[in-house]
Amino acid sequence: MAGYNGINHLAMITRDMDATIRFWRDLLGMRLVAGLGSKTYRHYFFEISETDLIAFFEWPGDQKIELKDHGVPPKGPMAFDHVSIGVESMDDIIELKTKLMAADFWVSEIIDHGFICSIYSFDPNNIPLEFSYSLPRVDIRRNPRMKDPHPSTAALEGSEPQPGHWPEALKTEAVDLAVYSGEGTIFKEIRHG
Repeated sequence: MAGYNGINHLAMITRDMDATIRFWRDLLGMRLVAGLGSKTYRHYFFEISETDLIAFFEWPGDQKIELKDHGVPPKGPMAFDHVSIGVESMDDIIELKTKLMAADFWVSEIIDHGFICSIYSFDPNNIPLEFSYSLPRVDIRRNPRMKDPHPSTAALEGSEPQPGHWPEALKTEAVDLAVYSGEGTIFKEIRHG
């Protein structure tokens, strides 16, 4: 099984990169760690944690999405509900709530979900955000819990990966393992002897 270390990055869309930088870097305090672009687009990355980034594409003519409340069924096709960003303490939840309110962003009350406490808001792009503090008394990563009274068939099999539902991986000789250059190769430092 592959070893995972977090969300490398979520790729979102903005129609105003400056407003996005002001929110994510200046209000929330996430460092702007990379930027790519050309005359036709920008792609900027903000550091959430040591292993997690959030990125934004800006293309000419992008339109702001309509507000969609967190956890409310959508009208029409959709693949995304909201982003929940973990914080280290309840003090962080309170700090973020007061910052968002002072900056005139809507922010929910603090909600105790039993295993996390959260606040909800939106960024300038109308991306629904949640900030969550994991409650130490209920560690669902160490002790997974299924409380759905009508679980899906696959969920009934348990929390651990189940073998036999997918074909075995191809032998490496049968897979193209070449590494192709992408736009980010401009970040590689060229060192001369």
